[in-house]
Amino acid sequence: MKLPAPPTEKSFPSPLHHPRVATVLGRWLGIAVLICFLTGLFSHLQQTTPGWLAIPSRPASLYRVTQRLHVLSGTIAVPLLLAKLWTVYPKLFAKVPWPPSRKALGNFLERLSILVLVSALALELFTGFLNTLQWYPWPFPFKQTHYALAWIIIGVLLAHLAVKLPLITAHWRRTPADSLPPATTGMTRRTLFRTVAGAAALVGITSVGQSAPALGPIAVLAPRKPNVGPQGLPVNRTAKDAEVTEVGDDWRFTVAGPRSLSFTLDQLRELPQNESELPIACVEGWSQGAHWEGIRIRDLLRLCGAPDRSRVRVVSMEKGGFYATSELPSAFAADPLTLLALRLNGADLALDHGFPARIIAPNRPGVLQTKWVHRLEVLT
Repeated sequence: MKLPAPPTEKSFPSPLHHPRVATVLGRWLGIAVLICFLTGLFSHLQQTTPGWLAIPSRPASLYRVTQRLHVLSGTIAVPLLLAKLWTVYPKLFAKVPWPPSRKALGNFLERLSILVLVSALALELFTGFLNTLQWYPWPFPFKQTHYALAWIIIGVLLAHLAVKLPLITAHWRRTPADSLPPATTGMTRRTLFRTVAGAAALVGITSVGQSAPALGPIAVLAPRKPNVGPQGLPVNRTAKDAEVTEVGDDWRFTVAGPRSLSFTLDQLRELPQNESELPIACVEGWSQGAHWEGIRIRDLLRLCGAPDRSRVRVVSMEKGGFYATSELPSAFAADPLTLLALRLNGADLALDHGFPARIIAPNRPGVLQTKWVHRLEVLT
């Protein structure tokens, strides 16, 4: 029995595999990847701020918006990537020139770069999705790996675009229907585009509800509901996880500065109290606004005689963890919205939300809104 001949690129004559289709889907995917990269870079710089960069404290909800866009664009990129791969997969069956030549080497390097790009992008999206679930079934550190993969993707993507620029330019504008091969299925290019756009919109709408309360009821793909948790606010790291199981009457809050200060909880409550309407916005993509009451950090710094524009190290009672301490840059420490919060939504902080005191500041990732705070250290 004679075996059928292996497929070639010409075995897939459908106009849905035309370069014009790949160009359109590539544009959409490129926009999603670019938004995801830029918002992810902003998040990384928030958590690992180099000395030469000064991140502003306003707009107060900027981080909430950018991280919502980061997770949303990453989620939308999944169906776009699958559609793009489906469109171009016949290229895998293209004949490689033989005997080897400069053209064959270029073809091999192009395929290798595509393999690296697709692999890195798939791994980036996969690990990013598992991060939204706070599940890390791998031995490597997520944050550093996610950041490194992002730069690999951007670098390989730029090289790929440079190689494919003539083809992209040729098919950037609408291709006349009479220049395409005859349709072999009932699906037209327009139908394909609508289907892919609809799938991307669907996964976006059903996941963005974790940061958009109005869409919470239909957020079936979101790992969290924004208003579900103690005092109407979700919790990532519980007091049990942080090994903060009890706060005794001997608890003291101290400020280490030019003039050292020490307060009991009752003494903190007697200081002038202020209010802030600020969201908790986490790197996993969820966010929820809340009403906070407490003492302005800048007032505490004035009480201890700290110089203007001082930085502050915040120390938690949390046992271990990457964020047991954090640093408030001067712009955040001086912002009137930044509080040592004692109350949340009209009641004393729940233990899981950082009782007896926590930091709340504008335009900050949730991991830097340190809970169970018992010490501030003035850094000049």
